[in-house]
Amino acid sequence: MKSSLLQEIKNRGISIGTILSARMVEPMLAMDFLRMRVLLDETVQLEQDIFYTFVLDKEGRPLIHTFDRGFPTALKHLNSVSDDHNGSMKLLDTGDKLFYDYALPVAIDTHRLGTLRLGLLRTRAEKAVAKIMVSAVVSIVFTIFIAGIVGTILLNPITKSIKKLHESSEQALRGNLDVKTAPMLGKNCWDIMNCHKNQCPAYKNYHHRCWYMAGTLCPTCVEGEYAKKIDSCRQCQVYRKCSGDEIQSLAESFDAMTLSLKGNLSSLKDAEAVLNEQKARLQTILDAIPDFISLQDDKGRYISVNKAFCDMLNKEKEDIVGKFNDDLFPPGLTRQYNKEDRQLFTSGLPLIKENKIMDEKGISWLHVVKIAVMDGSDKVAGLVCSGRDITQLKAVQEQLTHAQKMESVGRLAAGVAHEINTPLGIILGYAQILLEDVEQEGQIHDDVATIVKQTRICSRIVADLLSFSRSRENIISEFDMNGAIDEVLDVVVHTFGLHHVDIHRSYYPGPLKIRGDKEKLKQVCINLLNNAFDAIEQDGVISIHTDLEATAREITISISDTGHGISRENIVKIFEPFYTTKGPDKGTGLGLSVTFGIIKEHNGSIDVFSPPLSFLETGTHGQGTQFVVTLPTGLD
Repeated sequence: MKSSLLQEIKNRGISIGTILSARMVEPMLAMDFLRMRVLLDETVQLEQDIFYTFVLDKEGRPLIHTFDRGFPTALKHLNSVSDDHNGSMKLLDTGDKLFYDYALPVAIDTHRLGTLRLGLLRTRAEKAVAKIMVSAVVSIVFTIFIAGIVGTILLNPITKSIKKLHESSEQALRGNLDVKTAPMLGKNCWDIMNCHKNQCPAYKNYHHRCWYMAGTLCPTCVEGEYAKKIDSCRQCQVYRKCSGDEIQSLAESFDAMTLSLKGNLSSLKDAEAVLNEQKARLQTILDAIPDFISLQDDKGRYISVNKAFCDMLNKEKEDIVGKFNDDLFPPGLTRQYNKEDRQLFTSGLPLIKENKIMDEKGISWLHVVKIAVMDGSDKVAGLVCSGRDITQLKAVQEQLTHAQKMESVGRLAAGVAHEINTPLGIILGYAQILLEDVEQEGQIHDDVATIVKQTRICSRIVADLLSFSRSRENIISEFDMNGAIDEVLDVVVHTFGLHHVDIHRSYYPGPLKIRGDKEKLKQVCINLLNNAFDAIEQDGVISIHTDLEATAREITISISDTGHGISRENIVKIFEPFYTTKGPDKGTGLGLSVTFGIIKEHNGSIDVFSPPLSFLETGTHGQGTQFVVTLPTGLD
């Protein structure tokens, strides 16, 4: 009897602890300390042998307890349970009291919320057993007979209810929230109240009690959850007729708890489904946009891209998401993009630019906008990049600009050729005849020579106009750019030397092969050298430097001088037709315009620095100008 009673106490402690730990899930998720306190007090009231109950969070800190004189901190370390065990029981002795200590995990699915501790007194049970042992000596036969009858009639149903509740709690812990623990009622609320409201959630619900359900339509019910309506429900005749003992109440509470958990989980799943649907719609919208769009996190990792971005890189989305710039772009572009990203992360200011891309397909232009994404604390949490291909737009703009210039200059050249060229030829012819007939020493000879000189200047202006407006067909060949520059220098070196202008050459050590129109590129060199010579006038140095880019796809030609330089406001205008800072008898303003056009025909670029880059990089002072021409080699 003693062993059976003690075992029953142990089982009861396990059942009470299991039920209480399961009921603790909901208030612990909501951190509802009042609800936890009510559950502990109700549990203590169910069994007077319960010595104490308390709840620890997952870090082992006490949340709620039933001790009157404060929480004994040493007690929480005397028993523990791991995540992979259903519970732990230990027999503890305080000297005057002997009790079982139960430790049960409070968890939902595999997520551990905390630990429930329950103390069940053994001392009173042992005293009762001792009295029973004394009485048994006197009337053992009668006691055995009565105990058998009582045990059969009373204990079996209770044990079955507890066992069923225990099994249901284990099922709930495994994730099955459709378990039904409470017994069926003989008479339900709609029968007692003669109610037939089909909209009521309690109507025809045989497994859940109406006082545990929200939104019931009974006129005597208070709106809200169990904690708000239970006081009014206790006065209802349905509650008085249907409520049972503590075991039944515990089973009903357990069913209500699983129903609430199921509803909460269902809401979470619905919310997750809505988010996934919205995410899919957003991705569909992004994929339908022709502009390429990408999203990077605070580390520069790509976390989302649209179809246009994938098509631009010729990669699948799975091959881009999770990668960095270093994994997707060539080294040159990677350095540029990483530098831009660092600036955006530092400043948070948007970046708007146009990228020139050169690949095997040719030259393309991209209009790119990068914007920093801020988090709640105004820190940069990522980058959004959008862009579009504007290659055709740039081509149309260049064609339109060139066409407008050519149209204007063409009309002007035609008019000049028609109105001026013939009279100029006549003037020049007669002036040359007069120059031969007059004496060389005298005022008349000087005046006629001036007429010849100025007439030839006008003829050169007309020739430059015609050269600028009429672009002849390119004669493409492969040649050595260093050799072509030497051919130009052989023509001008003597003239430059007469004015004490030295030429310093610094060529690329090997052949500088390029495909292009040799005569036009020589014209570029002649124009730039003449400009440098005019800027120096007397006593100076012209430096020529050539180089080959590391991948052997571009060459650079640098021509710098020690002349008077170009002001900042004039640099932006020097390539415009007819713009010149020279005197009226020293230039037409078309040389650099022709140079610019030839370089563009060869898909190159020209940059101007005044003072030269060498001065800017070393921080030294000086005057002069540097022209840097970059040309693609055009070689496979």
